[in-house]
Amino acid sequence: ILWVDGEVRPWVLSRGTQEQQHFPSLDDKPQFPGASAEFVDKLEFIQPNVISGIPVYRVMDRQGQIINPSEDPHLPQETVLKFYKSMTLLNTMDRILYESQRQGRISFYMTNYGEEGTHVGSAAALDSTDLVFGQYREAGVLMYRDYPLELFMAQCYGNASDLGKGRQMPVHYGCKERHFVTISSPLATQIPQAVGAAYAAKRANANRVVICYFGEGAASEGDAHAGFNFAATLECPVIFFCRNNGYAISTPTSEQYRGDGIAARGPGYGIMSIRVDGNDVFAVYNATKEARRRAVAENQPFLIEAMTYRCLPPVLLAALTASALHWIGHHSTSDDSSAYRSVDEVNYWDKQDHPISRLRHYLQGRGWWDDEQEKAWRKQSRKKVMEAFEQAERKPKPNPNLLFSDVYQEMPAQLRKQQESLARHLQAYGEHYPLDHFEK
Repeated sequence: ILWVDGEVRPWVLSRGTQEQQHFPSLDDKPQFPGASAEFVDKLEFIQPNVISGIPVYRVMDRQGQIINPSEDPHLPQETVLKFYKSMTLLNTMDRILYESQRQGRISFYMTNYGEEGTHVGSAAALDSTDLVFGQYREAGVLMYRDYPLELFMAQCYGNASDLGKGRQMPVHYGCKERHFVTISSPLATQIPQAVGAAYAAKRANANRVVICYFGEGAASEGDAHAGFNFAATLECPVIFFCRNNGYAISTPTSEQYRGDGIAARGPGYGIMSIRVDGNDVFAVYNATKEARRRAVAENQPFLIEAMTYRCLPPVLLAALTASALHWIGHHSTSDDSSAYRSVDEVNYWDKQDHPISRLRHYLQGRGWWDDEQEKAWRKQSRKKVMEAFEQAERKPKPNPNLLFSDVYQEMPAQLRKQQESLARHLQAYGEHYPLDHFEK
């Protein structure tokens, strides 16, 4: 440090030549509080395609072979079998409830075909007390946490056993005991809510993480921006888990965004980010496990973008014609995906790159699974789902008076007036309503 012309200036002697090099003073560097940068004297805009793309992390190839042994999670046979059985049981439930909606037995349904690896791989990497904010296609997370089939069915049928008492549309699950926040329909509202929950966990030193699931379409909502920015600035232990299946509801990614997917947005908010192969359950598991460990230890958010595809379970493919494919793998029962993607495209993902077939290849390669076990499990799982299905259909609907409960500790006068009005209406015109289908 030298005193030159009345001011302090940093100098250094370069090794070997002893040449003195002058470093700019602090006055020569940008002092703007909004960014860390250097001055340049050339006009140049940053190009959006400056990099070739964020790489996709994977552990298994499409044949179920471990690519890099050092990335093998070395999970025990019992755990991997639970992965597989959770994924295939979810498939079976999806098929039955989808057909149930088509027959008019329930009002609405959303399948999880092709995205099972994102659910199970991430759920397995979490602690059982970690809080989950889902969007509406994360039934596999609840299933991995041993949520009963009877309660899945009760919710979709809105019967008297439904924890929500029939007041939510189908697939809007919730379970306090399994730390799964009840799903709400509006896209992305759960993102800032999850950040708030994570901030509360941080302040309470709860040693707990919050995981928030959403699709790439929901990432276009303003709530996503608010959530990402709050999480980064408040240093919250939250995992943002984006399922990028390429189509949102019906909008392809080419029309949804122009940048490099969702993971590329993370660094702009100061969030650690990674892109994984969502059809590789081990890649999802490894990424979520490490993100959880660091989120809790370092109190910082993480963004995982799981690349996947919404499609058809491979076990059904052989039995279906091209025309039958036309109605499977839609965004929901209100959607016709043939309007925006071809049968050949769906067929490719079903046959070539499905998370269930990849995991089955791995199991068979280890000698942990064979065709006889597959056949027996398919039969057993269908029986379990059908038993829960039949039980749900037999149960009555909740008592109509439950329309007015569970919001206020003491019912306000206006709500009581509505309840009394409904009672008078049913007394006068009850014969026109199927009241015998409701609990007394």
